[in-house]
Amino acid sequence: MTMQEVDELEEWFKNVELPKPPVMLFPGTQIADVDKFLEAQFTSLRVDPNSKPNAPILYRLKAFKLLIESNL
Repeated sequence: MTMQEVDELEEWFKNVELPKPPVMLFPGTQIADVDKFLEAQFTSLRVDPNSKPNAPILYRLKAFKLLIESNL
């Protein structure tokens, strides 16, 4: 993932109505504070979007995006 793609994904989250917490992302994975969740995920991605440890972060963000899109 390029920095431009990270920026585009972050911009998408800024321009959509975010769900009210708590949000069940996966079984056993609950988002209690959506703003803090997004901030933490994007902070890590901005450091090195292509590092292996960031792969799960990208997966969670894409899953969260799909969840929001499916409820629009």
